[in-house]
Amino acid sequence: MDGQTYAVRLRDLEARVDELKDQIGRSHRRLALLSDTIMTQGAGGSRSEIAFHNEMSSAFKLTRALVTLDGAVQYNRQDETGALADQKDIPIFSGSVPAGDHTISVVLNFQGNGYGVFTYLRGYKFEVKSSHSFTGVEGKTMTVDATALEKGGVTTPLEQRPTIEWHEKVQSLGAQPVPAGAPGAAPAPATAPMPGAPAPQGGVSGSAGVSVGGGKK
Repeated sequence: MDGQTYAVRLRDLEARVDELKDQIGRSHRRLALLSDTIMTQGAGGSRSEIAFHNEMSSAFKLTRALVTLDGAVQYNRQDETGALADQKDIPIFSGSVPAGDHTISVVLNFQGNGYGVFTYLRGYKFEVKSSHSFTGVEGKTMTVDATALEKGGVTTPLEQRPTIEWHEKVQSLGAQPVPAGAPGAAPAPATAPMPGAPAPQGGVSGSAGVSVGGGKK
């Protein structure tokens, strides 16, 4: 190879190296732009945290729980062994949702549970249905808790006791939740009112339809 040919090939190689460097630089810039776009989108949008809490007494054994968000099933479990009833806190959904209105629907099935003179409770079956609408806000996290509990007292008929109470809390995206009782924490929501009473303030709602099967009515 003479000197002139070598010089031509060397210039060609240098040009190819420069072109490759330029391509790598453009790729890095595109990746940086994509990363910035993802981070920007992550900082906006709306998130939702949904959980279910079972505060029913031992007289009601939870045998099935079905939870949907905007018609899509998020949790569906049926269990007759008591394992589901023992699970008092169940995370349902955690993720991004479009800003705007959304609806959560809950269907719970309970089996009456009793011993000795209260064995007749086992003949009762209860189905509790409730829906709750919330609004996703841009740049905010909406925490929604659905709590199954008993209303009334010892004189309240069994079929009138089961209900579902809803609690909402809004936080900025990325904010850490404040433990209950800590300085600056929001006061605990009030208990759901009895039928006919005005709804309490503070993001609490309680409404449920109950159907009863078996046993005495």
